[in-house]
Amino acid sequence: MTAKADTNLTGRQLKIVETTRTAGTIRIGELARSMGVSLETIRRDIRPLVERGSLIKHHGAVSPPHFGAEAPFDRRMRENAAEKLAIARHVAGMISDGDSVMLDTGTTTSILARELLSKTGLTIVTNSSDIARTLAIVNGNKVYMAGGELHGDNGAAFGRSAIDFVRNFSVRHAIISIAAVSAETGLMDHQLAEAEFARTVLGCGQRRIVITDHTKFARTALVKACDFSEVDLLVTDRTPPRAILNALEEASTEFQSVG
Repeated sequence: MTAKADTNLTGRQLKIVETTRTAGTIRIGELARSMGVSLETIRRDIRPLVERGSLIKHHGAVSPPHFGAEAPFDRRMRENAAEKLAIARHVAGMISDGDSVMLDTGTTTSILARELLSKTGLTIVTNSSDIARTLAIVNGNKVYMAGGELHGDNGAAFGRSAIDFVRNFSVRHAIISIAAVSAETGLMDHQLAEAEFARTVLGCGQRRIVITDHTKFARTALVKACDFSEVDLLVTDRTPPRAILNALEEASTEFQSVG
């Protein structure tokens, strides 16, 4: 939507559009609370925005029209930062000095890497240059980084060589972040290469952990990474919706909420 088109919107509608562009996906109830209006009022504001294509409406949520393409990595690091930090601190508490950990690339796993700076003697396997740079040459850690085609956005290596490299390892904790969680489909990512790598990581761990904040429950993504049955533990900041809880229970997958 262009700035010229925005001139026909009310001040609150402009704020709705801007808030949604920043958040990526936001619950309608959260919009109402943040703007101090009723659900009926916020829905009345949203309706023409959806009709003109300024927003896309989901069940109980809205997103910008470019939804589905990931935002730049640095911006995603700032989104839901408090929730991601709480998740990272919780998971860091499960990891002991001397443990072996495999991490895929992602904003939450990058935040987790920073929380692991309090540990010593870790063995880290990753495809993320950010995670490798954070944990290498400190506290007696050993860091093994997969090579392959480098993605400019997140500074991570992908492709067959990266997958073949990490398959050489068997680690105590295999931890991935994910772009979307669907009761029907399972765990999903935006890119085929990222989904394939995440699936491989889970196969290398004695304990398979997925970390994701609650906004991923309102999203869909292009590529399936794995089923719930391929995961031992899902860690998030809020209790998932009932449909996802049912799917986790059916798969005998544990979940922990830090909220």
